[in-house]
Amino acid sequence: MSGGAEAAPDGGLRCPWGLSTEDYLSYHDTEWGRPVHGDDALFERLCLEAFQSGLSWLTILRRREGFRTAFAGFSIAAVAEFTDADRDRLLADAGIIRNRAKIEATLANAKVLAGWAPGELDALIWSYAPDPAGRPAPRVLGDVPAITPESTALAKELKKRSIRFVGPTTAYALMQACGLVDDHLADCVARGRDSP
Repeated sequence: MSGGAEAAPDGGLRCPWGLSTEDYLSYHDTEWGRPVHGDDALFERLCLEAFQSGLSWLTILRRREGFRTAFAGFSIAAVAEFTDADRDRLLADAGIIRNRAKIEATLANAKVLAGWAPGELDALIWSYAPDPAGRPAPRVLGDVPAITPESTALAKELKKRSIRFVGPTTAYALMQACGLVDDHLADCVARGRDSP
């Protein structure tokens, strides 16, 4: 395999990772790389990327509705009010990833973010979006980085502001998923859709 875009069942070229399951194909075509705004929406993506750390994204994608239910739709204000009883409920919830450190980080992050001004998380994350003109379209999967100077700087700033469980790799995955960068391959039909 060259790592370049490959034909999907509809004949259109897609990033190869998007072709392994129907779940991935739908996510690839309708969500990944499209701009996401709003504090709660970005909090959700931040949390899910942290839960994905060390796991397959497919594991998270298939449990996303369970996560949304368990974490009150990722409302920062609601999650910030979670109690020890909620923590125990989450640790027993088979619909999510029951990792204590990740659950505790999510709850702690919500408490921190609840003290931020409306729109502050959105503005902070998007302030690290690189200039698209300086980023050539990747031709093969090997052209897509795992971290960038921007993701390293974003992770450092979030950590400085007491946000937990977000390193440079997780920050870059967030940037890809939320459309701060367009890492669809050059020949992929989804490249350039809804660019920032």
